[in-house]
Amino acid sequence: MLRRAVLAGLTAGSLLLSIAACGGDEPSPQRQQDGRLKIVAGFYPLQYISERIGAENTAVTNLTQAGAEPHDLELKPTQLAQITDAGLVVYLAGFQPAVDEAVKLQAKDKAFDVASVESLQAGGDLDGGHGDDPHVWLDPIRFATIVGKLADRLAAVDPANADAIKVRAGQLQDELRRLDEDYAAGLQTCARREIVTSHAAFGYLAARYHLIQVPISGLDPEAEPSPQRVSEIAALARQKGVTTIFFEALVSPKLSETVAKEIGAKAVVLDPIEGVEEGNDYISVMVHNLVALRDALGCS
Repeated sequence: MLRRAVLAGLTAGSLLLSIAACGGDEPSPQRQQDGRLKIVAGFYPLQYISERIGAENTAVTNLTQAGAEPHDLELKPTQLAQITDAGLVVYLAGFQPAVDEAVKLQAKDKAFDVASVESLQAGGDLDGGHGDDPHVWLDPIRFATIVGKLADRLAAVDPANADAIKVRAGQLQDELRRLDEDYAAGLQTCARREIVTSHAAFGYLAARYHLIQVPISGLDPEAEPSPQRVSEIAALARQKGVTTIFFEALVSPKLSETVAKEIGAKAVVLDPIEGVEEGNDYISVMVHNLVALRDALGCS
């Protein structure tokens, strides 16, 4: 009886070891336990397109918390580990220095840089175009180009799901083109073309729809403009009959409210979509922005 029990125990133990050896391999660190590819996105717009393209086959982590200013991101050790373990890191070089450095040190060969997309290299001045403005996602056509390039890269990383990735990317590109058509039609006939903004975040949008961006401060949302600059903007706004001064969702409205009060205008949010509140997404906020622009510019 004892010998039989020992043999039974050895047999059971051997079976468990065999199962562990054959079917208990640890998943790749670049994938979740359920097999989904890990994608790390620097901030919301990149999270949005990654989730739309990757869908159920991916697990997307946004490094920037909701409601936080992405420019000022400082990475925690857990976030550095997420970048190290990611199958793909989607970021915008020059926009978040901490992410740039982490990618350089830990993810150089598995990163997709939105700024590397060829169509983003066109020139343009700051007021009429985009200059060094990184907010390329506010131009739906350029954003659609990014979607296509990201889909190509993701399909190469996850070839088993390549066909589904391309289909979803095409669907999102169609939505972005329709959004562009709505903007072009909605902003075609307006009493004014000047948009006065708290800082220069809307160059790509202005260039696409033939608007004139008049930023109170420069590219840095935290920069304080000189009193002379504020006076110049107020004078220009009066001359052009500006009725609305725009400020951003994640930045204090005080500067815009000061100028608005001085010229008898109102201060309204024009969202650069660096993050969104729960219940909204990129498309819904862009639609809200269009409504705000049409009202501010007196469009028919």
